[in-house]
Amino acid sequence: MTITLSQVDYKDLWQEHKPTPEALTCSGSSERLEVISPLLGCGWIRSIPLRGMSLSIFDYQLQDDVFVKDNSAGTEWEFGFNISGNRSEKRTGESFINWGSYDGEGIWETYADDPILKIDIHLQSPDQLQQLIGEELESFSAGVQRLIEDDDQSSFCDLNLITPAMRSALDQILDCPFMGKTRQVYLESKCLELIALKLEQVKAGDRYIRSPLCSLNPDDIDRLYLAREIITEHSDDPPSLMELARQVGLNDFKLKLGFRQIFGITVFGYIHQYRMETARQLLSDRRMNVREVAQTVGYANQSRFAAAFRKQFGINPKAYLLGKKSG
Repeated sequence: MTITLSQVDYKDLWQEHKPTPEALTCSGSSERLEVISPLLGCGWIRSIPLRGMSLSIFDYQLQDDVFVKDNSAGTEWEFGFNISGNRSEKRTGESFINWGSYDGEGIWETYADDPILKIDIHLQSPDQLQQLIGEELESFSAGVQRLIEDDDQSSFCDLNLITPAMRSALDQILDCPFMGKTRQVYLESKCLELIALKLEQVKAGDRYIRSPLCSLNPDDIDRLYLAREIITEHSDDPPSLMELARQVGLNDFKLKLGFRQIFGITVFGYIHQYRMETARQLLSDRRMNVREVAQTVGYANQSRFAAAFRKQFGINPKAYLLGKKSG
């Protein structure tokens, strides 16, 4: 069944939840929680005001397909991360920027049995991004520079994949262990980290070609998360693709396509980036030398490790280690 609603009617079906005093103490009195009407599904949207920005966490599932007619117009400065679910033409595993003016006049769709988990960061004004970038603005393309600097700009959109580094920051937001003011400071730092990672992605100019969608049911998604858990635990000596597919109970085609769809990266691309992030952290801890770090993340050949690290971070592991020591 498909339900078509105006944006006003759709918003009316989200009801503000009045938290208990205990919940306010844990999360902060300024946070706002909206709960979806049982007529549509189950779940919530949490909005958290921060300095110069707001953080929104969406976690819900609809019981019917819902098409919302959006006739609004205005401006927005938004960084978004679709962790799971396909909503408003954004797919699972995609990150995006919506920047500048928009005229609405469209329909955005959310489908039944497609759990939505996404995080949006809204800046209060474009000036804030200019302050964050500073002199680095010159390293962006001329077109991006004009869009960021021009208050009367037309819209700019960027769509790409959620990288492992982004996913790590997103997980930390979802699992925030702090309360009160400490919680706000922590969440603000993670939002700034995500903005920096997304801007680096834009600056790199990586071309993103959408792969075909793979039909995934909740059991398939659970198996893909299990696959990620297995290769994370055994990143130094990961199973082959066929062996991994056998362990999680999927065929290799669904494993390859589904993994990229859910996590925004290939299986082996994820293993490589996880190894490099682990190596960087080990070097930062300064408890191992370069040879020991290379062996820990699965490289028998130190030269190959150094080449991979340099390609990933633009610096040799030895120089990175010495730089951390001197700092």
